[in-house]
Amino acid sequence: MSWTSVPPTSRGHQRQAGVADDVDFEIKGQELQFLEIELDPGESAVAEAGAMVWKDAAVGMTTVFGDTAQGPGQKLMGMMMSAGKRLLTGESLFTTVFTHNGEGKARVAFGAPVPGVILPIKLSDRGGRLICQKDSFLAAAKGVSIGVHFQKRVLTGLFGGEGFIMQKLEGDGWVFVQMGGMVIEKELKAGEELHVDTGCVAAFTDTVDFDLIGAGGVKSMLFAGEGAFFARLTGPGHVWIQSLPFARLAGRMMQSAMGGGPTHGEGSLLGPLGDIIQGNR
Repeated sequence: MSWTSVPPTSRGHQRQAGVADDVDFEIKGQELQFLEIELDPGESAVAEAGAMVWKDAAVGMTTVFGDTAQGPGQKLMGMMMSAGKRLLTGESLFTTVFTHNGEGKARVAFGAPVPGVILPIKLSDRGGRLICQKDSFLAAAKGVSIGVHFQKRVLTGLFGGEGFIMQKLEGDGWVFVQMGGMVIEKELKAGEELHVDTGCVAAFTDTVDFDLIGAGGVKSMLFAGEGAFFARLTGPGHVWIQSLPFARLAGRMMQSAMGGGPTHGEGSLLGPLGDIIQGNR
């Protein structure tokens, strides 16, 4: 078993054929990072609405309803379904496409909304599909599809918290996901298990099985502060773990501001009761 921390990253490329644009990028900063993407003429990047920090004048902006990967000829029903999936994962109905319309090189920058790490992942190196926390998506090369992933098990749906409704990123290009606090990567062998707090599961490849396991006896559930269930990740596959889930950060801030007010785990079907079970209260 090997654990790897994630440092700031920069990367250049040789132009490759594929569905998604193969963009250059650089990630800057430490606790509050931002992403710079360098575009060749005609190349495009896709980002969440409101994520842009700055851009060169040659980079044009187009707002798209739903998922940009479906192309300009998609029908209204397809656009509505794509937008509905984005709402389920906590994202805006719209995405913004940034296209280099001039000559030479041009750059556009995007900022992470919370302290943590912006992680670059090449989907073609991870089997073409990545499952990650809702609200994780920051930007991508044009051509990457952003969908929703539901956990199939009933127990996971009821008590899985942030792990119930997750984002599904598909394609062969670069995606940039934002994760809270420090991020550790782990490669799981076939049949190898890892138990993680449900909110700390940042992302995993499609080959990893996600399930829940009891945290222990009644005393542990009530007084340990870790919740009644852990996420059980079973290999083979790659896993990314974050140290500071946004739901935990927001919940602690709300408790402090309101003298112990309620928190809400993202994606839980039980609301405040789910917070108690998961150890967020």
